[in-house]
Amino acid sequence: MRQTLVLFRFVVALSFFWGLSAQAENPEPLAEGREAQSWLKRIQSSAQRLNYSGTFVYQQGNQMRTSRITHVVSGKNEVEKLEILDGKPREYIRNNEEIVCYVPETKTLLVEKRVTHDIFPAILAANPADLTQFYDVRKAEAGRVAGHDCQSIVLEPKDNLRYGYKLWADKSSGLLLRAQTLNEKREAVEQISFTQISIGNIDRTQVKPSISNTSGWHVENAEMTQVNLSGWTVKFLPPGFKKIREVKRMVSDHPQSAGASASATPNQREVSQMVFSDGLAAISVFIEPGSQSRTEGSIQQGALNIVGKRQGDFWLTIVGEVPSAAIKQVANSIEFKPK
Repeated sequence: MRQTLVLFRFVVALSFFWGLSAQAENPEPLAEGREAQSWLKRIQSSAQRLNYSGTFVYQQGNQMRTSRITHVVSGKNEVEKLEILDGKPREYIRNNEEIVCYVPETKTLLVEKRVTHDIFPAILAANPADLTQFYDVRKAEAGRVAGHDCQSIVLEPKDNLRYGYKLWADKSSGLLLRAQTLNEKREAVEQISFTQISIGNIDRTQVKPSISNTSGWHVENAEMTQVNLSGWTVKFLPPGFKKIREVKRMVSDHPQSAGASASATPNQREVSQMVFSDGLAAISVFIEPGSQSRTEGSIQQGALNIVGKRQGDFWLTIVGEVPSAAIKQVANSIEFKPK
């Protein structure tokens, strides 16, 4: 991996010197690149500052899930309602950084603080200019999504340790209406797309909870605290991935048996988490005591690759929006040195 990093930096250096003369002769690629970055900036800001409400479909492999999102900004306050429309009902209400999840079948309210700002359609968490170190960013064809004229932007990875992306943004507002995750064959392994969207004049009552009376419901506060996990290191991350968060939380295991009552007390365990990101994709390493009986292995769900492994007295779950080669590289390079 070290040789790969050296080679990567060497290629970047050569590209810089070769690029000076190429840009002098033909400035169009540079201008097109800046325009593509400008679109990414619009995508990034539009999801946060606009009012919108729409239904989107998330497709991961053979699985599909339909949801409805409503986003309203009033001054410095940001309120968002996310409704899961397939399967068991779930409803998430976000007031700025606080999220409340309504779980009707168990009459439970899950309360937590927002830790990520990259939920569709706000999927970008980095300066678009920084992404160009690891992705070739360019404009592609125009098209239509959910009845809106769109411009597509392609991000092609510069290595085989991350996916490519194709994004469709509304030409009028810049709001992201469709996002595809592409493998090395440029095939879509995951897609999320609005099927209906209204932008602008949104009734503020639409972000109110559908369930008004939660008297007697069980309330779980998913307290999350910052933690120092310096004893844990990941030696071989894909280039550009940096640690952005170290936290720990209590995770509840709710009874799954058919005879379990809704009021049954869930088992709780402490889980620590390290999060790494290149500004677009993320890799998480979950660390917990290895007392439970589990089977090591790996699975893939759409663009998500997951590895579970035992390491000493701990159980590690490594989850990443990266190809399997990258997630295995990360999993095999994790080291723990007790303080």
